[in-house]
Amino acid sequence: MQGIEGIVAKRAAAGYPAGRRGWTKVRHADTQDALVVGFVGPYLRPHHLALLFGDEGGPVRISARLEPVLASRIGEALAHGFVTQERRAEGETYTRVETDLMVEVLAGSGRHSTLTVVRTR
Repeated sequence: MQGIEGIVAKRAAAGYPAGRRGWTKVRHADTQDALVVGFVGPYLRPHHLALLFGDEGGPVRISARLEPVLASRIGEALAHGFVTQERRAEGETYTRVETDLMVEVLAGSGRHSTLTVVRTR
């Protein structure tokens, strides 16, 4: 399904109501594993993760905001990482870390290509 954002479906017996949305959109998305190389926000409950996909030569991408429970679990796992750099930008702290923490990411193929962290590996 490369290049397809998703499909739109309705019940076979349903009509086409004017001004209402009776359709369901099913988005296509794949999961990928990514290495955590940094985070934005506080150490124990990061807001976003800096992720590296595939080989180390690829670009670092920032995830969508983490769910609170997942953020605390990742914060605990990051306690074992080695901080290599820290800086503040736009009111938040970005921390670069060396860690072996892998996360599973739901990588949408839609227009915005949002990276949603699903769980740790």
